[in-house]
Amino acid sequence: MVTANDQRGRGMAAIAACAFLWSLAGVFIKLIPWSPTLIAGLRSLITSLVLLWWLKKPRFHGSFAQVAAAILNAITMSLFVYANKSTTAANAILLQYSAPVITAIAGAILLQEKPKLEQIAAFVLVLLGMGVFFLDGWGDGSRLGNLAAALSGVTFGLYFVFMRMQKDGSVMESILLSHWITAGIMLPLSLFAPRPSFSVVPIGAILGLGLLQTGLASIFFAYGIKRVTAVQSVLIALIEPAFNPLWVFLVMGEVPARNSIVGGLIILTAVTVASIISARRK
Repeated sequence: MVTANDQRGRGMAAIAACAFLWSLAGVFIKLIPWSPTLIAGLRSLITSLVLLWWLKKPRFHGSFAQVAAAILNAITMSLFVYANKSTTAANAILLQYSAPVITAIAGAILLQEKPKLEQIAAFVLVLLGMGVFFLDGWGDGSRLGNLAAALSGVTFGLYFVFMRMQKDGSVMESILLSHWITAGIMLPLSLFAPRPSFSVVPIGAILGLGLLQTGLASIFFAYGIKRVTAVQSVLIALIEPAFNPLWVFLVMGEVPARNSIVGGLIILTAVTVASIISARRK
């Protein structure tokens, strides 16, 4: 007999596996010398095939929440790929990790969920951490790359709010729709980018992105999120920003700047402490 603790343990393991696969994004993207539009489009095309295989018969109810979540996730994925090509992997993932705090604040506005004191304090600290990234000019990454990473944190946080609004539909359908939107827009735009050079490494990396980093990760996410609380999932997901820059350093030798490390620590500390306090409160 499967107990509630067993279910929770399996859910936590699934979220951990999802976060680990998410953390591979930076190194895979860095290994592909193609335009961000082509990378984002092909990754989503491959992922959509994985999700269609898993869902068999997806159910789309076309609600505002389902469509809004899909659009926001498509924007997030496109911004994140661009950020990884334009700035360091550390900047891209750590600036995006403002998402949990954005979710809490947006949830207070859109879902009438009153924000707690620790969430408001974390929001202020996240803004401070972002500011550190842009000291000494715009840090070690490009201006647009850092800005894209920061914006992806906003859209990712809003994406979770609209996912939570869906009471009668599966989260997988929103994810599938987001990949269709991304592929449908990015692949045509990639025709205006420089012609890519195909070789074993980039082809293997794009397959890794589509099949593992977003495809299999989405299946783990859908399984785990039904069995653990939002607070638990946020804490477990800290695996991603911790390991993402590490893989890039080990494979590509990319070292984050001091401001990136300090700003990232402020953001991660704020999110972690706020999540722990919220868990203890419950």
